[in-house]
Amino acid sequence: MARHFRNKQQKNELNNGGIKMKQALIICAAGMSSSLMAKKTTEYFNSKGNDIKVDAVSTSEGTQKIEDGEFDLFLISPQTKMYYDKLKKTGDRVGKPVINIPPQAYVPIPMGIEKLANVILEELPSE
Repeated sequence: MARHFRNKQQKNELNNGGIKMKQALIICAAGMSSSLMAKKTTEYFNSKGNDIKVDAVSTSEGTQKIEDGEFDLFLISPQTKMYYDKLKKTGDRVGKPVINIPPQAYVPIPMGIEKLANVILEELPSE
């Protein structure tokens, strides 16, 4: 029998034994460098025992993703900071945090990944 879910968040909660996995989304120019950062940061969280998933999309998808509200935190990459005000307004309207990623936390080396992970941990809303 197939299960029907109201949204992806409900499905994620069921898949995690009722515990909601925290999710952060990086919004980037084309989504390519951010995909690498998201993958490596998710791996970092997993290695530390944190159930946090990081994903990435391009700026063309960013506003819609914020409006959908499936993520707990939205991160704006350094190269797309010119879109921050617009994306932040959307986040404020739907009650979701939108922050800029500091450039030193956007480097795909261990130190940069750790800095990005720390930014996410500091900014993720607690429930």
